[in-house]
This record gives sequence, structure tokens and C-alpha cells, in this order.
Amino acid sequence: MAGALRDLVLVGGGHAHVHVLKSFGMQPMPGVRLTLVAKAIETPYSGMLPGFVAGHYTLDECHIDLLPLTRFARARLVLAEAIGLDRDRREVLLPGRPGLRFDVVSLNVGATPNLSVPGAADHAIPVKPIHRFVRRWEALRARIEASPDPVRVAVVGGGAGGVELALAIRHRLKDKVRVELLTREKLMAGHTPRTGALLRRAMSERNVNFREEIEVTAVGSCTLVLGDGERVEADEILWVTEAAPPSWLAATGLTLDDKGFLAITDALRSIDDGQVFGAGDCATVLAHPRPKAGVFAVRQGPPLAANLRRALRDRPPTPFVPQRQFLSLIGTGDKRAVASKGPIALAGAWAWRLKETIDRNWMAGYAELPAMAPMAMPAPDEMRCGGCGAKVGASVLSRALGRLPRRPVRDGVLIGLADRDDVAAIEMPRDKALLQSTDFFRALVDDPYLFGLIAATHALGDLHAKGAVAHSALAIAVVPPAPSEIVEEDLAQMLAGAEAALAAAGAALIGGHSSEGAELAFGLTVNGTETAADILRKGGARPGDALVLTKPLGTGILFAGAMQGRARGRWIRGALDSMVRSLAPASRVLREHGAHAMTDVTGFGLIGHALEMARAGRVGFRIYPAAVPALAGAIDLLGQGVASTLAPENRRARRALVDDGSWAGTPALELLFDPQTAGGLLAAIPTDRVEASLAALRDLGETVAVIGTATTLADSVRPLVLAPPPSLP
Repeated sequence: MAGALRDLVLVGGGHAHVHVLKSFGMQPMPGVRLTLVAKAIETPYSGMLPGFVAGHYTLDECHIDLLPLTRFARARLVLAEAIGLDRDRREVLLPGRPGLRFDVVSLNVGATPNLSVPGAADHAIPVKPIHRFVRRWEALRARIEASPDPVRVAVVGGGAGGVELALAIRHRLKDKVRVELLTREKLMAGHTPRTGALLRRAMSERNVNFREEIEVTAVGSCTLVLGDGERVEADEILWVTEAAPPSWLAATGLTLDDKGFLAITDALRSIDDGQVFGAGDCATVLAHPRPKAGVFAVRQGPPLAANLRRALRDRPPTPFVPQRQFLSLIGTGDKRAVASKGPIALAGAWAWRLKETIDRNWMAGYAELPAMAPMAMPAPDEMRCGGCGAKVGASVLSRALGRLPRRPVRDGVLIGLADRDDVAAIEMPRDKALLQSTDFFRALVDDPYLFGLIAATHALGDLHAKGAVAHSALAIAVVPPAPSEIVEEDLAQMLAGAEAALAAAGAALIGGHSSEGAELAFGLTVNGTETAADILRKGGARPGDALVLTKPLGTGILFAGAMQGRARGRWIRGALDSMVRSLAPASRVLREHGAHAMTDVTGFGLIGHALEMARAGRVGFRIYPAAVPALAGAIDLLGQGVASTLAPENRRARRALVDDGSWAGTPALELLFDPQTAGGLLAAIPTDRVEASLAALRDLGETVAVIGTATTLADSVRPLVLAPPPSLP
């Protein structure tokens, strides 16, 4: 972000942090760059999880989509799981990439399952972290529903989470399951006896067995071993015991409580470090200890946002005192609930309606966002003259390069990045040709590391399409003006992402140029080698060849939808996962199986690149729109009229199409014009090698499909014909 002066990093997408994001969206702080580090792009609302398991809510209804929320907050979204803090360097540590700098950091990362019981980690399904449990629950439910016999499900843990989960499973799957709950303490320990009595009755009435004050000492495959030696058989075991803190907190040097959770003051700030804040299950307010319950994380959101603002202004924080008593609404699976507060406990359908109203209203507050407030930018400290190509300063550049991994020098590199010379020099083998390609992008994501990774993967695609071996690359990086430490951070992250993609392809970053500009941008010139006679061309397709596509389409549509606020976060996550997937393994397989021609599908869309191949080879292509794979969400957005800004230009290629009218105006056809970033390979494969090549590609985990056939081209016929796949009528 141009004009950034200080970095506020929120680690974790928990209940308190979603409020902070909304607060900063409604009232931005000029000069503050906000970043959310989250391991999942959708954050579950714990209060609605039992309702989801019971079948009362859809996945979308009980998850907050962090993509539109971070856009509203003008926050960068970094999809990664934090593994530590380096407080000396002021960095959040992330796996496989440079640490992320901060001036102020807040931790709201939840808790992890306490799987200390022998065998629990191997044989039980933990409920926390919730985003992982949701995926495993869907698979578990499908297995149970497909089973011809009732499935025995054991739930370990007798707090509100375990009780609600057991009742929800019984309601959802009815006689398909036999549910048994086991708890080391009394059922609903910590609540009033009346609350426990109401829930015991609810479980008995709904045929959920329960055992109290009995300890599970070991977990085996389909077996629980109890403290008295008894063995309880169970087909599935769900673990809902007291949670544990994230293990990496112990290495931060920060004071922790006696259970290992971050110790914080009543201002929600670490007692050791005034620039580190905490909230939710991962932290304990020493002055006001409370249960690890979502209600407290929700209530911590407003005071946390206020104190983060004060810290960024170098002002002292204000204390926050949580309530001692709170309303618990514990669902019984069947749209009824037990309401408990202090000594009072009541049950009925009215309690469920109250719970549902509270939960839905809270969720709506983060799904229905107001118009973004204008943001005033701080005045620059000095005018930027743009002299000498507006280069980034030498010391900043040197520090950024120093943060890149140290790798062995690539064979053939005479002068490289480590030499800090005026040029790069490479020595080419005498029997090889040098292949080069250049790409340059403005940032399409706000995480500079991910941007560098995508840009390099995209640039390397041209080499992989030729069957070449990637050798080296020169980079051009543009970063917005900012204090030197922020410029260094952006540059280091972007270069590190590119370097990771290059290294995975066996190539080296050997030089380049850096400059200041209005927005983040990045490009590479990539070098590769191949024997001249073995270079794959676009024009080698032969009549009868099958056309194979190695990645689904839809990146242009999805990112257009994200800009319009119509794309789900998980759709964008799926697109990003596809975009960063290297083409090198698929290229090797296609070459090994006799590919006659190949290109990568990028900005011109599938039709544009197929047309180039057909014209270069003087052949025709029969394209099967119904066989072309699409990224999740792309067809939905096409149905809403969403399209990339380049799509209208790509549609000009329709003049080269023969269409009997079956495809006109359909999403399947519009998908073919969608411009791709870091798209897949389109290859012409001999028919007798297709089956083997598809099997080999799928073994690599590729999403691959036969989407057409090469044909003989008559002079009077357009080169591309749309048709149904041969197996369809």
C-alpha cells in the first residue's frame, strides 16, 4: 500500500479479529498497513458448528468469508499458518517463506486439540481447529450414511462442545448412529447442577448414552481404553476435550499462564511486550480469567480494536473487564436448547430461536458490509524525483536480497545474484539452444510473496510449453514508495516468492532491476535450454491427435468476481492453488508420451491459444466445451454475468469458430474466452498415447481432460469447430 508507515499484523481469523477488521474498514488509520495472516480463507463461527452438524445450517451460513472482509478493511490477506514470533526482528514466522514484519501484532489463533492421551493423535478426530473438523465431518457423515449397519460414534468430552456435538450427530443421522459420550468430570462441569440435569434428560430422551467421571487412558483403532481397564468399541472417535495452546507460543519468550496460553493484561496486551496483543482461546487475561468460550472472544473484539489503535499512536491502552456471568445457549440438536445464566437454567424451543437470532445477527454483521469509508493518505516525507529510474536504494536492496535462501550456484551461471555485478552472465552448452520469455504483471493479490510465486510460475510456463529445461531468470520489481523497512519487506517477500518457484523448477534468480512506482508490480525474463531439434512448437499438431488440457479454466472470471465482491473466498483459494502449481511435471509427462505440439493457456484464453496452435499447424480443432474443466465458482459467476476485462477482446476469436448454435451464450462457451494467469498446458497427443498420458498426469495430482481433437483442415473451413464430446449424443 502506497503511503504505508506502520504495519499492524493480525495473526489468526478468530472472532475478535473479524471485529478488528470491520472496525478498520469503517474507520481506517492513515499510514497503517493492515495484514491478516490466516490458515483458512473462511473462518467458522463456533456457535453455529453444532447447528451445521445437525443439518440446520449450510457451510456458508456458519462461516465468515475473510476475502470480502479483508477487502473491506483494505487489509492484505496472507494465507499461511503462523509458526512463531521473532520479537527481535519484529517478524511473524511463516513456514517456507520469509518472516512477515510487524510494528504491532495481535494473536487470535485459537487453541489446538489436547491429544496427549496415548493414541488419540492417531485414531481420534479432534474438533479443534474447527475449520479442519468441518472437512472431516463431511467425509465422516458420508461414510456413515453409506454404511448398511449403524455406526458406533464415541464423543470424548462432556463440556458444552461435546454435549452439543453428540446431540447434533444423533439428530442428523438418527438410527444410522449409536452415539456414546464419555467425560472425565461431571457432565457440564462448571455450569449449575440444573443445567447438567436438563442436558442429561435431553440426551436420555434422544438415545445418546453417556458416562460421567470416567477417564479415557488410551485410544486404539476403534477402541477406547478406560481407567479401570474396560475397553469401549467405537467405529469413530471424536475428541472434544479441553484444548491446548499452540505449541509455538512457548518459543516466543513471552510469559505464558500455567497451561501455556499467552498471558495478557486487562488491556489485552502481553505482560512482556507492549507491541504484542492477544485475544480468544490462545490467551488468558491474568486479572480476569474466564472459560475458553467463544462469547468472550466476541466481547474482546471492540476493546482489542481500540487498544490496537492506541498502540499504533503510541498511546497507553485502556483496561477491559469482561462480564462474570454470561448467557449460555446449548443446542440439543432438534431446534431446542437449554438456556443457562448464573443459577437459572431453562429449556425449550424458544431458547433455540433466541440462540439462532443471536448467531445469525452476529454473522450478518460481517457478511453485510457497509460502503467503504474514504481513506486519507499521509503526506510523503519527501518528493520522489524519479531520477536514476526511481531505483530502490542500495542498502534496502542489499538487505532484501540478503533475506533470500542461500542455494548452490546453478551450473552455467558465470555472474549471478551473489556477485552484485552490473550484468548476469550464463554459459550455454554447445549443443543447446537458449529459449527466453518475458512477462510482467501488476499485483493481482495483496500478499507480495504469493504474487512473486504466481508471477514466476506464469513466466516459466512458456518454457515448459516448449519442453525446455528452466535455467535462470532476471526480475524487474516495482514497489510503492514507503519507509525503507516497508520497501525492504515488500521487495524481499516478492523476490522470495519468485525464487521459490524458480528453485522448484531447477532455475536460479541471477539478477534484475528494482524501482519505485505507484503500485506493486513484478516481471521476469526467464531462460531455458533445449536441443534445437527437440523444441516443441505450437504448430506440430497432426490430424487425429487428442487435445489435452492440464488445468481447469476460470482465473480471470474468479478474480473479476472477487473485485466485485461476488466470489467466495474458497473459490479464490482454489484458483490460487491451481495458479501456483508448476507446469514442469506435466510438461515432462506430455513429452514422454509423444506430444506433437504444446502451448500454455494464458491471457488469450483457451480459444485464442488453440487458434494459434491450429493455424501454426495448418490443422483444424474440434473443441468440446462440455469437457473443459472449470475452477470451482467460475460457472456460477459466469451465470451472474461476471467476466474479465480482457474477455471481450478474446471473444473476437469467435470469427474463427464454427458453432451450430448449441453453445451461443452458454457459460461453457464463455469459459473458453476467459484469460488465464498461470494456466495449464494445451497439448496435442497421439491418440494411442492418450490413455497412458492421462493416467500418468493424474498420478501427479493434475486435473486433466481431453477437450478436443485435431482434424484435417479444408481451405474453406474455419479452424475451430465446437462439438459435443464423442461419448455424448
